[in-house]
Amino acid sequence: MIIITGATGFIGSNIVADLNARGRTDLLLVDDLGTQGKWKNIAKRRFLDVVDYRKLDALLPTLTKADAVFHMGANSSTTSTDGDEILEVNLHASMAWWKWCTQTQTPLIYASSAATYGDGQQGFDDDQSLSALDKLAPLNLYGWSKHAFDKWAVERAAEGNAPPQWAGMKFFNVYGPNEYHKGDMRSLVAKNTELIARGDTIRLFKSHKDGYADGAQLRDFVYVKDCTAVMLWLMDHPGSSGIFNLGTGQARSFVDLMQAIGKALNKPVNIEFVDMPESIRPNYQYFTEARMHKLRAAGMTAAFHSLEEGVADYVRQYLVRADAYR
Repeated sequence: MIIITGATGFIGSNIVADLNARGRTDLLLVDDLGTQGKWKNIAKRRFLDVVDYRKLDALLPTLTKADAVFHMGANSSTTSTDGDEILEVNLHASMAWWKWCTQTQTPLIYASSAATYGDGQQGFDDDQSLSALDKLAPLNLYGWSKHAFDKWAVERAAEGNAPPQWAGMKFFNVYGPNEYHKGDMRSLVAKNTELIARGDTIRLFKSHKDGYADGAQLRDFVYVKDCTAVMLWLMDHPGSSGIFNLGTGQARSFVDLMQAIGKALNKPVNIEFVDMPESIRPNYQYFTEARMHKLRAAGMTAAFHSLEEGVADYVRQYLVRADAYR
């Protein structure tokens, strides 16, 4: 059996799809379905059961072993301000899964985030030494919760109190199928494909920083299929543990992203640059780029989709089709 938390969400449902493609249907999905249509993310999937994540305390004592746990479940809203809810859902639940995996000797692969890097002034090196982690200053409650668990996990591992394999994935800007329930947290690919297809003008932020042209702010955009491929590779290589960046290692601009959509649709892209709200200017990141040497050194040598390749697959195989779900 394999356990996936956050299994009806964006990344979690893509893990389920990949596992089904491998012939694994002995999957225990842990999540809530909510009211945003997340059931559609698993409508094509086969699994053992779906268990509400809020019943975690009752669930864990009934489980004795699993081949692996993919812990993707979290409140991933970077604008959330409910500290108590974030504490329970993001931090304490992660601790509970770590302790269970340690006790049952089950490999644990969990979702961290590039939001742990804060404004990026300390760089984007996935150094897991506590001295390096202590220098990072996340800018929001979500990023703090992921960072707090990373530090807690590293301390437990240093004490020898850890699962036989553990891997924290610092996801960068992930896009791809099954993100539709995320509302404003959807990628710009999901938000703008229909607009570009119609010939509408799309809006990007002007630059308010010297050295960056309008729309030339840079992000490490990574296709969700590459993220799930990395995590399944880790499951197949139980000797690899630690905190790993998960991006492409190549930052691209928002204009590049929009042009990739236009190319996939064979449509021209009309862009209007608008002022960035003053409320977000002080903490706005102009550059993120994953350093990928650590994952490569662990032996993961598979190529990632380029921005154009990933966007083309997403747009043509999902977003322009009547059924956009994987």
